[in-house]
Amino acid sequence: MNLMQDMPQGDIVAPDKDWWRGAVIYQVYPRSFQDSNGDGIGDLAGIIHRLEHIADLGVDAIWISPFFRSPMLDFGYDVSDYRDVDPMFGTLGDFDALINRAHALGLKVLIDLVLSHTSNQHPWFQESQSNRTNAKADWYVWADAKPDGSPPNNWLSIFGGSAWEWSGERMQYFLHNFLKEQPDLNFHNPAVQDELLSVAQFWLDRGVDGFRLDTINFYFHDAALRDNPALAPEARNATIAPEVNPYNWQDHLYDKNQPENLDFLRRLRALMDRYPAATAVGEVGDGQYGLQIQADYTSGNDKVHMCYSFEFLSGQPPVAERFQQVLTEYEHAIGDGWACWAFSNHDVVRHASRWNLTEPARRLYAALLLCLRGSVCLYQGEELGLTEAYVAFEDLQDPYGIRFWPKFKGRDGCRTPMPWISDNQNGGFSDTKPWLPVAVEHLQRAVGEQWGDKTSTLHFYRQMIRLRGSYPALVKGDIVLQGAEDGVLRFTRSHGDQVLFCAFNMTDEERAIARPDGAWRLDRGAPFHIVEDDTHIMLPPYQAVFAVRDMTPE
Repeated sequence: MNLMQDMPQGDIVAPDKDWWRGAVIYQVYPRSFQDSNGDGIGDLAGIIHRLEHIADLGVDAIWISPFFRSPMLDFGYDVSDYRDVDPMFGTLGDFDALINRAHALGLKVLIDLVLSHTSNQHPWFQESQSNRTNAKADWYVWADAKPDGSPPNNWLSIFGGSAWEWSGERMQYFLHNFLKEQPDLNFHNPAVQDELLSVAQFWLDRGVDGFRLDTINFYFHDAALRDNPALAPEARNATIAPEVNPYNWQDHLYDKNQPENLDFLRRLRALMDRYPAATAVGEVGDGQYGLQIQADYTSGNDKVHMCYSFEFLSGQPPVAERFQQVLTEYEHAIGDGWACWAFSNHDVVRHASRWNLTEPARRLYAALLLCLRGSVCLYQGEELGLTEAYVAFEDLQDPYGIRFWPKFKGRDGCRTPMPWISDNQNGGFSDTKPWLPVAVEHLQRAVGEQWGDKTSTLHFYRQMIRLRGSYPALVKGDIVLQGAEDGVLRFTRSHGDQVLFCAFNMTDEERAIARPDGAWRLDRGAPFHIVEDDTHIMLPPYQAVFAVRDMTPE
């Protein structure tokens, strides 16, 4: 429903500038969502065709991974034109139609803005590389070789090897934190900042509701190019490929996480505040300083609104005690900042496989995610209970996986096409061979198989998202942690006069918990099974209970 059209003339509903606080955001990986033109690659028209599925879940917004013009060496995260849609995804007109349809369905639209680096095919880099005196000579991070010809310092690339690549044209090295075809922009140059803010304004003017900011803590580098110190082996806790990549052997004090970033984020926030209700969620990729960076970047209402958390994107078993530890540390560090939690995304093994979860456990963990203080990101297919797909080496597309195979198989296993129907080898995703194969085991979990089944994982997600939205305490409230004894995580969420008690049995054995003191009312509509008596609640394996107390004085 379009409120602006349906309201009586003269009645204007002011947009909720805080809509993002507690929002549920659904991530769309466009290459793998829906192919509309038969080339085996998903596109914007395909997203439009499937938006009703997303709206039916009850989420608040979609986040669309990059669709800009790109050579696609890193599948859109290597941008060659920030102001255009890559032809494989469609046109700017298709994007405008997507915005209009999403808004008509009540969905906000966030796009993935990749500001830290571009493609080496971007005209800016082509000019910058041509010589040392051109107008964009200082738009990227250039440095002379050491006297022996080696790189300027010891910085490493996330994708392996040195973070420096030699250019014979300039007779200098350029910095790339990712692929050598993804040179880093020089944020110390005010002209670069101005141009990137202009890019953000271009999309805000086009109607987007905000951004997911890729690698937000990589924007600035240490201007003195100091070497990173070594990291003790016991401190190596990176999320992606820690076992094969020596990137995780450094303490990244100087190639990212620089204090100058705060001023740029303030400039970006000032731009966004000129729009009715724009928001930004920043991806903070750092194994050692993530919590503190998130706190710094989201504090004070003058930088980004929330940061994307990596604490639960690792392979560490997420037992109740682990959740208690992470949430305690987070609440201590974050202050007035705001989190955005996720269990899966396009860069990590799907959590159903990463944590080896049974079906009941998958549902319990989904419920827990949707009850945490903060906003929530769901990755496409998560609502179907999809596991990580096996992708044979000859079918791999991800350069990260190709380089480190077989110890690290890359990110293709979480990027395989979305299964819409079960009676088609391509799952209804495409009429031709998809860019990645559809996992056979995913077909039985296709949307069509689960749509009308009230016992399905899909229906469970609908129920839990609806339950979350029915309690202001879950959407915007505070959290008080009450312990994690015997594998049962307990906390309360409160907002105004409403207090909600939540308990999650994260074990495969029945657990008895004491009924909360006072006049509590159990939520009988929650999609879980419990047994109760006068003093205790019996939680079967992987079940949860919710009880609400109205704090209004009698």
